[in-house]
Amino acid sequence: MSMGDFLGIQPSELKFPFELRKQSSCSMQLTNKTDQYVAFKVKTTNPKRYCVRPNAGVVLPNSVCNVTVTMQAQKEAPPDMQCRDKFLVQSVIAPEGATNKDVTPEMFNKEDGKLVDDFRLRVVFVPANRPSPVPEGDEEGTSPGTSSAEDEIKKSSLPEAAQSVVSKLNEEKASIIKQNQKLLGELELMQKRSREGQRGGVSVVAVVVGLLLGILVGYLIRK
Repeated sequence: MSMGDFLGIQPSELKFPFELRKQSSCSMQLTNKTDQYVAFKVKTTNPKRYCVRPNAGVVLPNSVCNVTVTMQAQKEAPPDMQCRDKFLVQSVIAPEGATNKDVTPEMFNKEDGKLVDDFRLRVVFVPANRPSPVPEGDEEGTSPGTSSAEDEIKKSSLPEAAQSVVSKLNEEKASIIKQNQKLLGELELMQKRSREGQRGGVSVVAVVVGLLLGILVGYLIRK
């Protein structure tokens, strides 16, 4: 805590989480450790950028007053995230029983020989909170060993009935693949025989047609 003659001010600098196009706020705590009423006023070198609530008031003896400073949304970041803005907190002994409505600019006029305490605070921009980075293993994908371990865990967590169904489906899948390979082999053999039949002057189509006619004639004779 930074101590002036009348007020203790915390923190000693104003830190604003900086994020483009978003408002940001921080607070000051003014502590009056005296037995007198203390009036205060907050000024800034850039009043268009900041909103201070309250920007003036009275801190009762042995009491605390919280001041909220809000920075308006910024369209661009300053070079190297350095800010030259500053704040000035002025404090002066106020009449006993004074209220916030009794605070006037003339109370802080040093020309009248009044003892006015000045305390300056600089503004600091800090990066806004960001989500934690994803571990490298998650970005690049898990290794085969890791995937296998995860599969085992998933299998062990399945009910026995579900495991039986999964096993049966895997067997049927393997059987279908085997049958497809067999059909492909037979198809290649038929194509090969078709090419040989065309070279010998006999078409496989003619053979098939002859077989179909023979079957039809036999069926009619049985009729």
